[in-house]
Amino acid sequence: MEWINRTRAVKVGLIIVAVLLCVASLIFSNHLVNDLEREETTRMEIWTEAMRTFNNADENTDLNLVLTVIKGNSTIPIIVLDDKGGIDSYSNIRIHGTDTLGYLMRKAATMREADHIIRMDMNEPGRYYDVCYDDSLMLKRLAAYPYIQFGIFIIILMVALFALLSMKRSEQNRVWVGLSKETAHQLGTPISSLMAWTEILHSTYPDDELIPEMSKDVHRLEIIAERFSKIGSAPDTTPENLIDAVRRVAEYIDRRSSEHISISCRVPERPIIVSMCSPLFEWVIENLCKNAIDAMNGEGCITLSVTQAHDLVYVDITDTGKGIQKSHFKSVFSPGFTTKKRGWGLGLSLAKRIIESYHKGRIYVKHSELGKGTTFRIELPL
Repeated sequence: MEWINRTRAVKVGLIIVAVLLCVASLIFSNHLVNDLEREETTRMEIWTEAMRTFNNADENTDLNLVLTVIKGNSTIPIIVLDDKGGIDSYSNIRIHGTDTLGYLMRKAATMREADHIIRMDMNEPGRYYDVCYDDSLMLKRLAAYPYIQFGIFIIILMVALFALLSMKRSEQNRVWVGLSKETAHQLGTPISSLMAWTEILHSTYPDDELIPEMSKDVHRLEIIAERFSKIGSAPDTTPENLIDAVRRVAEYIDRRSSEHISISCRVPERPIIVSMCSPLFEWVIENLCKNAIDAMNGEGCITLSVTQAHDLVYVDITDTGKGIQKSHFKSVFSPGFTTKKRGWGLGLSLAKRIIESYHKGRIYVKHSELGKGTTFRIELPL
């Protein structure tokens, strides 16, 4: 649980840093865009004044500076309207379509709506020109750049988080696989010895009623060792009757749980054939039942039910325990998550891997209510 909290804190911290960087970039770019916009407005005011001087000039006026200013604008789109609203001239505008006049009038109307207009009064009373202008292409690109940068930054952050989580998950998988195989290896020798001793006891005391039970427990240990040895490698799946597997687990749990625990099976009488690895699948059901017993504090009811719909079969494990908070429905399958005082919190994580990776199915919390119980559902393809 502590590791999960640290991981969440790291992810939240990275997201906060990314958001702050993006906000800072947007603020800086916005200031830069505003400065350039004011500069372009000033340039247009100077250009308008130069045009007014040019139109009102006489033969004694020196127009060298005026012409330099007028010709110096090669980036800002301009449309000059006369006092009747007609097009007088335009520059730095690329015409789209064949209706040049209509396009220019629509463009001028857009400039007016943006309040990009400067009145140019002439010497004659009542005569004037309206200079309409738009943002330059560079200014438009600069205004859009922060949002493009924000998108790229988010993509990079998501890729980095995905890579970090994948590396962490891969490292955990290697640890679990190594631990499982080493456990299976260590169990091998004592199990072999126990098998030999039970055979000796059976030969010596053929009528003893406890020796067959001991043999069953030794066989159970052998199955458990086989389960651990299969973790980390793709197990062989074969068509088997799911109903038999569920009944075997229910019978085993019922024999080894207290009289205060009631276990019932609601399964069809007809067989349901699915492709599965029985030792691993039975371990998943067994693990869910043991978790249910812990959640009920050793007293309550567990119901195993199997239903079929179209090309899927559902296995529901329902208990009458303390329930799970809705916010924990997904995190219960995370490695290290546990509400118990003992345990590593790996059972449900391994169960999820067995069902989804090896059996191509799904496992999830179907329903849970605090104080009333929980239902885990396993979906398997037929």
